[in-house]
Amino acid sequence: MKVKAFAAALAALAVSGAVEAADMGDVETPIRLSLNNWTGQRLSTYIAGGMLAEAGYKVEYVEADLNALYEQIATGEVHAMMEIWTTSDPEDYISVRDAGRVEELGDLGLDARNGVVYPPYVAQMCPGLPNWEALRDCAGIFSEDGNGKRGRYLAYPESWGSPGADRIRALDLPFDVVAAESEAAMIEEFQQAYKDKRPVIATFWAPHWAMSSYALQFVRLPKPEPACYSDPSWGPNPKAAGDCDFARGGVVKASWSGFKERWPAAHEILKNYELSIWDQQPLIGLVDVRGETVQGAARGWLAVNRAKWMPAVEEATGKGRS
Repeated sequence: MKVKAFAAALAALAVSGAVEAADMGDVETPIRLSLNNWTGQRLSTYIAGGMLAEAGYKVEYVEADLNALYEQIATGEVHAMMEIWTTSDPEDYISVRDAGRVEELGDLGLDARNGVVYPPYVAQMCPGLPNWEALRDCAGIFSEDGNGKRGRYLAYPESWGSPGADRIRALDLPFDVVAAESEAAMIEEFQQAYKDKRPVIATFWAPHWAMSSYALQFVRLPKPEPACYSDPSWGPNPKAAGDCDFARGGVVKASWSGFKERWPAAHEILKNYELSIWDQQPLIGLVDVRGETVQGAARGWLAVNRAKWMPAVEEATGKGRS
C-alpha cells in the first residue's frame, strides 16, 4: 500500500500548523461497507474497516448482492465498496457513477487482470495454445466426456456479470457456457481437473493465489482496442463487438455521494487507501488454502503493517501528531 502524501512533507507541515485534520463528522452512525462473494474483496474491505476503526469510526459489514449493490450505494443504504473491477464492464456501476449518484474514490492499486485461463498441461492436448484460434479445433477436449463437438466453458458466477462468456460468444467459439456457483466452486473445479489431468477452461483473474499455485495460463486473445467494444466490423468476427481481450487494470473504490459530507476524515482515508497485489495475494492464500478467516487475516496484516497504512489515518485525523 502507498500513501499519497509524502511523510516528510506532512511532518513539516504539521509542525508549522499548515495541515489541518479533516472533521470526523458523524462518529455515532456506523459506516456500512459491502462484503461481496470473492475473497480478495472481503480482505480489502476488512482492512479498510480496520483503518476506519483505528480512526475512531464505527463500522458495519454488509453482505451484498452485486445485482442490487450499486443502487444501494447510490441511495446510501450501503456507504462504500472497496473493489469494483471496471475491467468487467459493470454497467450498473457505470450508470450510477456517471449520473453522479456515487463517487469514485480512486484506484485501489491492484494490477488486475481478467482473462481466459487453462492449466499448463492442456497445451499438449490443444496444439496452438496460447493463441485463441486453437480453441476452434480442440473445443471437444473440454466437453463433459472429452469427445464432444462443443466444449464446456466455466464462466464467473452470474451475479458477477459475464465478461468471459461474452468474449467466448463474440469470438464465435464452439463452447457451451456454464456459470460457476461461486469462487470456491471454480477453485474446486481446478483442483479436480489437476487431479484427473482433465482439460478445463474458464474465466479467471489475477491477483489470485490459484494463478501461481496451478500455473494457470492466459489464452492470447486479440489485443483490446476501444473499437473492439463498439464496432462489430473490428476484429475477427464481423458480426459481433467485444471479440478481443479484457482491458487491463481498473479496480476502483466508490462511495455514496453523501459520504464526504457525513464523514470527512473517513472519506479522506478511503481515498488514500491503496493495497498492492503483493499484499493481497498472500492473504488470499491464507484464507483459501490455509483456512484462516478473512477477519483474522486482515487483522494480522494490519498489525504487522502499521507503517504502511497508519500514515493515511494520521493525515486524515491528526491522530498521532505531537
